[in-house]
Parts: sequence; structure tokens; C-alpha cells
Amino acid sequence: MAYSISQVYPGDKRALAAIDALLEQEGIRRDRNLDYICAMYDEDYRVIATGSCFGCTLRCFAVSAAHQGEGLLNEIVTHLMEVQHERGIFQLFLYTKESAARFFGDLGFYEIARVDGTLVFMENRRDGFAGYLRSLEKKRREGRSAALVMNANPFTLGHRYLVETAAGACDTLHLFLVSEDASLVPFAVRKKLVEAGVAHLPNVVCHDSGPYIISSATFPSYFLKDENAVIEGHARLDLAVFIKIARTLGITARYVGEEPASLVTGLYNQIMAQQLPTAGIDCVIIPRLEAEGAPISASTVRRLLHEERLEEIRPLVPESTYAYFASPEAQPVLERIRRAGDVVHY
Repeated sequence: MAYSISQVYPGDKRALAAIDALLEQEGIRRDRNLDYICAMYDEDYRVIATGSCFGCTLRCFAVSAAHQGEGLLNEIVTHLMEVQHERGIFQLFLYTKESAARFFGDLGFYEIARVDGTLVFMENRRDGFAGYLRSLEKKRREGRSAALVMNANPFTLGHRYLVETAAGACDTLHLFLVSEDASLVPFAVRKKLVEAGVAHLPNVVCHDSGPYIISSATFPSYFLKDENAVIEGHARLDLAVFIKIARTLGITARYVGEEPASLVTGLYNQIMAQQLPTAGIDCVIIPRLEAEGAPISASTVRRLLHEERLEEIRPLVPESTYAYFASPEAQPVLERIRRAGDVVHY
């Protein structure tokens, strides 16, 4: 029997309601981060299967119970891959329940990491993650190696203090900058400001995170029942990937900044402190650097920029960060920050 597949637009409430019902049968909900949704319709124009994309990820798959075993999911995945290829996106990732991992393996996806009992992170390149690890291995150094992962949106004196503290306690500090462009300050700018801000530290090696250090935007919250479960699932999957990276680089400690005001970061740090030592990696939480009795945060810097109070960021950022935002080059980024409705959160 021939079924049709087409894109579902945000205004199509009927189709979206049917998709939500299908997803609910699978115990998942429609993710808030989607930029393409498709549905498969039967001859009576009922939704019988669905799948979606966000960035380079495929997600939110479901097939009607009445049509299981007909190969519909295969057709949905093929359709989404064609859509991604038309967009110029060829390296694809997906998250799936453990029970479906073998099926996606048969479609040409390869496991990167998994959280037992929850989900599996996969990609469509046989040598993708392995190739990434080999590229990192070339930067392995003798002696004690540690790691820091940061978004630096933008790079502040708090970030610099964290890097200096970590670099002072090891022979080599591997600094991973989250390279996904989901922040108000674009990755190219964040990278430039980080490199300028740590240039005085010869034992810091900077790395782009690539697609493997998982951001909150790409993490599939739709599998999980509540916010704490989402945070915990994100942390455990992120750490499963990080542990493989750490083994490649000989990393024996990961440094993180304390963030007592953030429930998300607090829980993430707690899980990290529990899980990393089981892999032989110390988790070192560094108290936040303060200015005038308050922790220095990138959120504060973004808020001041949003309010066009440029001079007030000066005590909070390295001179290189201030000089960038005071330059004509920063105008497009400043405009983006000023237009943003919420500059406090990630």
C-alpha cells in the first residue's frame, strides 16, 4: 500500500495533535527543539508515522501500533536523511531508546555512547567519533593532563580564573570550547576571545568540542519524564562521551566552576562528582571568582551589553574581551544581544 510523507508546519494543529498522540504511545513527547517535522499519512489522510530534525540530529520517531512491522520507520528515516542532504547536512546524529538501537544500526548508524536503560547516541559515519578521537590523540602530552569544558558566552575574568587555576595544577590543560552555535555570542567570536584570554598560559591546549560534547540544545529531552531526569540523562550521556575523550588524551581530572544559583549546573556537577571517579578521573569543583561580593558570570556581562552599559563590563572581563565589544567588529553581535528577549540563560 502506498503512503505519502510530507512536512508538517507549525500551523497544522490537526497533524501536530495526531503526531503528539503517536509519540505519547512511545512514551515520549514532541521536543521543543525541532526545525523540521514530517508525517506519513494513510489513504484516509490519518497520521501513521512521524519523525523530525533539529540541526544535524534526527529525533522524535513514532509509528502507529496498527502499522508496526511494515518498514515505515525506515521510510521516515530515509525521508529525513534526504531533507538533511538537501540542506547540505551530511553528518547526522540521532538519539534512540536502547531497544531501537539495533534497528538504526541496520540503517547505517553507529553507536557513539549510551546511558544504560535510557538512550543511545548514534551517528551515520562509521569512522566519525573514532576519527575525532584520533585527531585528539595527536595533541596528547606527557605528564599530568586535565580538562575543562566551557561555553564562554562571552569569556569573562571568571572563566580566566577557572582556566588559570586548572592550568596551575597540571602539566597540560585541554580546554574544550562548545562549538555549537546556539549562543548569543557566535562560536567564532567565543573562540577568538578564549584564545586571546588564555594566550599567557603555555600549557593550555584549546579544542573545538565538535558535535560530540553534547549541548543542551541537541540533547533529546523528549525521552525523559521530568526536568531532573532530563538534566541527569544529559549529564550521564555527556560524561559517557567525555570519558572516551579523556582516555584518548590521558586526562585524569576535570575542572568545573561552581554555580550555586543554578539548579541545572548544581545537579550536573553532582552527577559528575559521582561518575567521573569511577572512570579514574577526579572531578574538581572550583569556587566562583567574585567581584564586589557577587560571582562573576557571563549572564551578567550579557545583561549589561543588552542594556548598552558597555563600560560596566570592564571589571568583569579580560581586556581582550572588553576591546572586542568596544570595537566596530562587535556591532552585529551587540545588536543580536540587544534584540534578545532573554539574555540570562544559555
